[in-house]
Amino acid sequence: MRKWFKSGAPWIWMTGGAVSISLVAVLGLLLLIGWRGLTFFWPHAIYEWQVSSPAGERQTVIGEIHDREVVPVAQLRGAGLTLEGVTSETLTRYLVKTGNREFVQLDFRWLLETDIVSRQEPTDVVVLERSTHGNFYGYVERVLEGERPVAGEVREQLKQRIERVSELNSQMKSLQRGEIGTINFELEKLRLKQRRLELDGEATDEALAEIQAEEQRLRADYQVLEKQLFALREEARRDNVVVRDMRGEEVTLSLGHVLDATWPNDMGPVAKVLHWFSQIGKFVSGEPREANTEGGVFPAIFGTVFMVILMAIIVTPLGVVAAIYLHEYAGKNNLTKIIRIAVINLAGVPSIVYGVFGLGFFVYMVGGSLDQLFYPESLPTPTFGSPGVLWSALTLAILTLPVVIVSTEEGLSRIPSAVRQGSLALGATKAETLWRIVIPMASPAIMTGLILAIARAAGEVAPLMLVGVVKLAPSLPVDGNFPYLHVERKFMHLGFHIYDVGFQSPNVEAARPLVYATSFLLVTVIVGLNLTAIGIRNHLREKFRSLDQ
Repeated sequence: MRKWFKSGAPWIWMTGGAVSISLVAVLGLLLLIGWRGLTFFWPHAIYEWQVSSPAGERQTVIGEIHDREVVPVAQLRGAGLTLEGVTSETLTRYLVKTGNREFVQLDFRWLLETDIVSRQEPTDVVVLERSTHGNFYGYVERVLEGERPVAGEVREQLKQRIERVSELNSQMKSLQRGEIGTINFELEKLRLKQRRLELDGEATDEALAEIQAEEQRLRADYQVLEKQLFALREEARRDNVVVRDMRGEEVTLSLGHVLDATWPNDMGPVAKVLHWFSQIGKFVSGEPREANTEGGVFPAIFGTVFMVILMAIIVTPLGVVAAIYLHEYAGKNNLTKIIRIAVINLAGVPSIVYGVFGLGFFVYMVGGSLDQLFYPESLPTPTFGSPGVLWSALTLAILTLPVVIVSTEEGLSRIPSAVRQGSLALGATKAETLWRIVIPMASPAIMTGLILAIARAAGEVAPLMLVGVVKLAPSLPVDGNFPYLHVERKFMHLGFHIYDVGFQSPNVEAARPLVYATSFLLVTVIVGLNLTAIGIRNHLREKFRSLDQ
């Protein structure tokens, strides 16, 4: 036994076991997040319950089972329930999502098993996904074109008209973000141009007349587009659907707010799988609704990826240049040691401290100075003197800079001195040696540092709350208006979206599955970015392998 311990084999087994346990724990966590998040998009069965109230009255409840739990009877009796005739120690209660928010106080309710008289799973119950007020559950009675009932099979007619409204809504969105958005952008530029002329004392009658003429032309174009937009809205409001809800009353809903209609209880396995993929696609490509508790997360995905790429573009040259100076040019003295210690210690500074620094230095000092020098006509409304994606990228670049410096310097230290000396002996300058020999050989280590920087930056939330991220961004940082890339704008982020939905949402039960779904999506985005960087690193390693020989 003593020889076995001295051989080191126990430590190998202990290390392997620790790695295996860590891997299983990570995979288990990802499976849990993925399961809880992805099952949210599966078309769940819709039930119709007959429930008895404490007063003895019967009530119909239509909805889907969102959760269930076993509760001690003593706890329920302590909460004021009599539960006469109950002899068991525990009871099951169901959390039911009933939707129909405009007609009920809450779209979630608890049903105790002792209150359930009957439960059935009707095949003709419909789920209407809406842009406002959440889902609507009920039975389709008829489809109306204006006030006139439409002949034909109800489901087919409803599907056709929803597709028609979807196309009209797409045209309206394209019109608002395209031509109307461009006109608004140009009008704002004219306002700022006039303000700039007034500040510079160059607001002559001729210049003002030219601006006014251009403004009148743009407003005339705007009125034409506005009429087109109103006409599309009227077309979208033409059709209606009459639905009988769980109260037994007929409700008329405008199809202008209906996004989809499904009959989950009448779906086969293939139809459910196709619907599941369709819902995931809508979640990834759609925009958030209802205080981020419904809809998609595309603006958050775009903001996360855009900010990480911008951060990588900033941090890579800074980190590589700093590492090259420290390893290749700086003297081996106490000052260099202090600088290296300071760089390593920077990696341990809490991220919120970087956020405070970014807010004070980048936003208020640098951004405020840029506004004073280049955008005085916009003041007091700031342009760069407010949080934005540029300041977020710079803040995270400083946060991840130590990782890139340390990784790059380690890669430089692994390159033999004989390689440098041989290049110099052949007549190359030190700069040429660095550019053609040393940096290519160290590129895999540089990419390793970038991978670690991306992995940390993509998941950071605390500093972004101070320097650029918002709950709902009115527009993306990239659009069709010059200069096309608007790095001064605020943006959405998947990490902050998780925080907002999980802790700031007024509808906790509705938001909980989206927390898991968004968390799984954030992990997927980080893994995707890392795999891309790893692929580039492996390509560079193979490309410059001959230099190591």
